[in-house]
Amino acid sequence: MATRKPLISGNWKMNLNHFEAIQTVQKLHYLLPKDIFEQVDVTVHVPFTDIRSVQTLIDSEELDLILGAQHCHWQDSGAFTGEVSPAFLEKLNVKYVVAGHSERREIFGETDEMVNKKVAAIQQHNMVPIVCCGETLEERELGETESKVLGQIEAALAGRSNEQVAALVVAYEPIWAIGTGKTATAEDAQLVCHAIRQKLRVMTDDATAGAVRIQYGGSVKAVNAAELMGQADIDGALVGGASLDPDEFARLVQFSAPNSV
Repeated sequence: MATRKPLISGNWKMNLNHFEAIQTVQKLHYLLPKDIFEQVDVTVHVPFTDIRSVQTLIDSEELDLILGAQHCHWQDSGAFTGEVSPAFLEKLNVKYVVAGHSERREIFGETDEMVNKKVAAIQQHNMVPIVCCGETLEERELGETESKVLGQIEAALAGRSNEQVAALVVAYEPIWAIGTGKTATAEDAQLVCHAIRQKLRVMTDDATAGAVRIQYGGSVKAVNAAELMGQADIDGALVGGASLDPDEFARLVQFSAPNSV
């Protein structure tokens, strides 16, 4: 079992308007035991139109949940219609921002170079990047998982100091497992997450690599959370559909706590 504090992140994608988001956050916090937050960090990555409402709720009611965003541009301002500035997110007390999610890469054409710029911009604005990496089913079947994943990591973190690398999060999310109901076995997920940590060790040093929290994402649910969190190099989960149901997500968080495995 890893000694790093688990980080469980709910990625709501394009789901729940701001009224629904408020209700979901309230119910989730109610369902979670107060002492769970001493063992697990929990972030909610809501749609952009929900951020201000959820931020106001978290701040006014002093909730222990941490506000996250799903994406940002790398520029502070400019002629980028439809994009969101990292400076704006910082002002809204966003603490974690996903960078390079597979859906952004596959659907919207984000490149490794763009992800690298976003990582730098997120950290410049005192937020934590959750840097995503993962392979397609075809790449997996061709035995290219490690080359694809480790190449994405190397590109995303190029130019980052050891201190900056230690402060960020990496999320391994096999594309073939996202929203399909398929999940890598805990052992398979551990093998890739271990390879990621070894790559970080080569890029930086032992202490830096040991400090980075590595999440697994890909059809994570309450029923498989404990087994995944029991792996040495898996320090959390990037959760999609299961995070939309506060009952399911609350169980998942509790099963991810160190004392549950």
